[in-house]
Amino acid sequence: MKIEEITLRHIKMPYLAPFQTSRWTEHDRECVIVQVRADGLTGWGECVASQNCGYSYETTKTNWHILEDFIIPAVLGADLADIPAYRATTSHISGHPMAKAGIELAVWDLLAQQTGVPLQRLLGGSGDRVKVGVSVGIQATTEKLLEVVDKYLADGYRRIKLKIKPGRDVGDTAAVRKAHPVLMLQVDGNSVYRLPDAEHLKKLDDFYLLLIEQPLADDDIFDHAKLQPQLKTAICLDESILSVDHARWALEMGACRIINIKPARVSGLHEAKRIHDYCRERGVPVWMGGMLETGIGRAANVALASLPGFVLPGDISHDHGQVLLVVMVVAVEAKAKVAVGSWNAGARHLAYFEFTHLETSRERTTQSSEARWLFSSPGVAPSPRTAAAWKCSAISSSARRG
Repeated sequence: MKIEEITLRHIKMPYLAPFQTSRWTEHDRECVIVQVRADGLTGWGECVASQNCGYSYETTKTNWHILEDFIIPAVLGADLADIPAYRATTSHISGHPMAKAGIELAVWDLLAQQTGVPLQRLLGGSGDRVKVGVSVGIQATTEKLLEVVDKYLADGYRRIKLKIKPGRDVGDTAAVRKAHPVLMLQVDGNSVYRLPDAEHLKKLDDFYLLLIEQPLADDDIFDHAKLQPQLKTAICLDESILSVDHARWALEMGACRIINIKPARVSGLHEAKRIHDYCRERGVPVWMGGMLETGIGRAANVALASLPGFVLPGDISHDHGQVLLVVMVVAVEAKAKVAVGSWNAGARHLAYFEFTHLETSRERTTQSSEARWLFSSPGVAPSPRTAAAWKCSAISSSARRG
């Protein structure tokens, strides 16, 4: 199929309440939504990088830049037979996996429509349910944390992940475990600890956790390999795993016993499935992570999470506190399960719903023969541009921004 047109939309979604981790706090969610047209079909994708660089060096601004100046010029007009063809087209671009994953997801959607095969089946998944949990940010007080956890348990969730940081780790975890002795419970340090904190982290072994997620530096495998033998609790690596090679290195070094898979972090569903397959062959549990996606990205996560190696509940909760986050591609139920539905029609419906209800700070479409701004400076009509002018175009400082 020939890629004929690509549209980027930079959107903002407000949270019902701030989401706080060990290193940053978000009050709203920004991302870049990707729309790709080919052979009369429309595919949707999402670049999940947020407005800050707490989790990764990628942000909505860097995603827009990399898409605009590098990925789109490489992909536009290309004849892509499959996902490996897309990945080969962008292989010369170093890094920026979340930007690459956004276009890749839209190409997956196009292939699903073109073949008439649901995304779930294209990926090798099966079944109509996936197990899900919920991630709980750091709260103002331990009492508030217990209140939030109780609410999610009342909603039907049976696995809770607590964000932790020094001073809000052992005490908070102890309180939740005391209140809920048999709860499936895990914690996430988001890279805030270091190897000398090992003695302190050992205290978490008392609470029978499923795992401790990414306690040490976000680019580290070596020190995690020193930490894991000191803990009874399994370490799960997240930020450190950017490819199947990173997964291999981590497992061969004994740096972890569980791996978190976030498709956007590893450049897309293709590499995510490779990591899943590698771990499953070796009996290593994996689970689906979350990046506070809109329904577009979350629907794809649901499809991938239906693969057999995803044996632990994933972070695919029904709302994550976002206003107007409706996963219309799937039927979201209580009892900690999400139905796996058809990706294609739902994605288009969801995208329309969000764009008619949410603030769009900027939007741009480029075609194989021309490029144009859909939002320009106040009072200035959008004007066609040649494809050659695509790289040197820049949004005006007076253009509408969120």
